Amino acid sequence: MKRQRMNDQGGTVTIHDVARHAGVSSMTVSRVINKNVNVREPLREKVMASIKALKYTMNMAARSTRAGMGGVRIGVLYSHPSASYLNEIMLGGLDQAARLGAQLLLEKCGGLQSQKNAVNRLVEAGVDGVILPPPLCDSAPTVQMLTRVGIPVLALATARPLPEVSAVRIDDFQGALALTRHLIKLGHKRIGFIKGNPTHTPTEVRYEGFLKGLSEAGIALDEALVVQGQFTYKSGLETGRELLDRKDPPTAIFASNDDMAAGVMAVAHGLKISIPEQLSVCGFDDTPVASTIWPQLTTVHQPIVAMGRSSVSTIFERIKELKSGEPSRPAHQLMKFTLMDRDSTGPAPE
Repeated sequence: MKRQRMNDQGGTVTIHDVARHAGVSSMTVSRVINKNVNVREPLREKVMASIKALKYTMNMAARSTRAGMGGVRIGVLYSHPSASYLNEIMLGGLDQAARLGAQLLLEKCGGLQSQKNAVNRLVEAGVDGVILPPPLCDSAPTVQMLTRVGIPVLALATARPLPEVSAVRIDDFQGALALTRHLIKLGHKRIGFIKGNPTHTPTEVRYEGFLKGLSEAGIALDEALVVQGQFTYKSGLETGRELLDRKDPPTAIFASNDDMAAGVMAVAHGLKISIPEQLSVCGFDDTPVASTIWPQLTTVHQPIVAMGRSSVSTIFERIKELKSGEPSRPAHQLMKFTLMDRDSTGPAPE
């Protein structure tokens, strides 16, 4: 067996070395390796010449040995401020991967360049499909980078799934509407609303559900009570202080996720505002923090563990179809949510 050539640093030649040698991107090299039809022939020949010159044969062989379903690799590319949310996803994902005999490869990233680098690492690792938890589930550039090289994508917890990718989600609009109706039923009319990360589609969809709840109850929106958060505990502290420092503060605050709701409750405790007697607070997702803070948080339960499990199953089936040459279309799965009525909400103060 021929030994693979070493690069200038003494390590095994990688897809990035081939890209530098050919003067192209790593994505282009991957498209050539995967025999993607959207590569011009002169460019394909240039890349193949570099592969031959660098003796990049063993890596290609390693990829071909996984042509069957044995050794399926599923990438999870994440950039999420909530560790508890990611932990819940991975709890279900790892369990299902073990059942299916698949391997999960995690890659963390930040901005767009970091996302490109992380995608390159996953491509180099030979992943067969990629799961994108929020907020990357709504990143069109990341989705495009992966689909261009023929890697199937699953968007987890997006509110508006793209037609070319699979998705596992809940109905964020109906969840927010149910929570808003709950507050209104308790007599609240001055309800503050904290938006989440503006790049994540559930942010706007949850806000739309909130607006629908106000509208059907004949309650006019007070735009001064709508503030911008980031789905982080810190932004919950900041926006909670902004709302509660008002001369006419709201009697209830709907935070778009549990971390921000926890921040609001911390501010209220610091101001000696009694929950729920003087202020009702609710969140969204039902992550572990919702049942560990005091009082326990009223929220919308998103079955995150089950969604992580379903995401692995769904992308695994798509990979299986693609490898067998069967017709394959992205699958969209809508899972049920549950309104969790706990002790952080109560009747509006008189």
